[in-house]
Amino acid sequence: MTLQTLTLVLGGAASGKSAFAEALVTATGLARVYIATAQPFDDEMGTKAERHRAQRGPDWRTVEEPRDLPAALATVTGAEAVLIDCATLWLTNLILAETDPEPATGALIAALDRCPAPVVVVSNEVGQGIVPDNALARRFRNAQGALNQRLAARADRVVAVMAGLPLVLKGQLP
Repeated sequence: MTLQTLTLVLGGAASGKSAFAEALVTATGLARVYIATAQPFDDEMGTKAERHRAQRGPDWRTVEEPRDLPAALATVTGAEAVLIDCATLWLTNLILAETDPEPATGALIAALDRCPAPVVVVSNEVGQGIVPDNALARRFRNAQGALNQRLAARADRVVAVMAGLPLVLKGQLP
């Protein structure tokens, strides 16, 4: 299977997007790199991260990088395929660290352009719900929408996943 340079996989919580993205990367036949952006702030998140790691198995090189995705992408070779899981947690980490997401997004897009490997980015679609009732949540929702739009504009393929089923928005599945 040929994986385009950049694939964006969007979906809601527990939609099956991560499993779909992992299958895309695995199908390349290349060495697999998983760039994890989650920070396990509590036991539940730590358990979830361990469960995901066990499900992936030992054939993935894991890079844990909650904020500096350009540095993580710089460690990748053309003999690898990359999964970034996920852009939503990365954005959350930036906002919680009081980092302006706009220049960080520009740096991420530039790093994706330089990356010699095919990359799959998982991101949550958060704009289909109600308008949040507080300023921080609205700021996050707007920043997530802007991030997804920039990634989708750059991506060769964009796939929405709902109930584990892919819907191609841009490009095509192999």
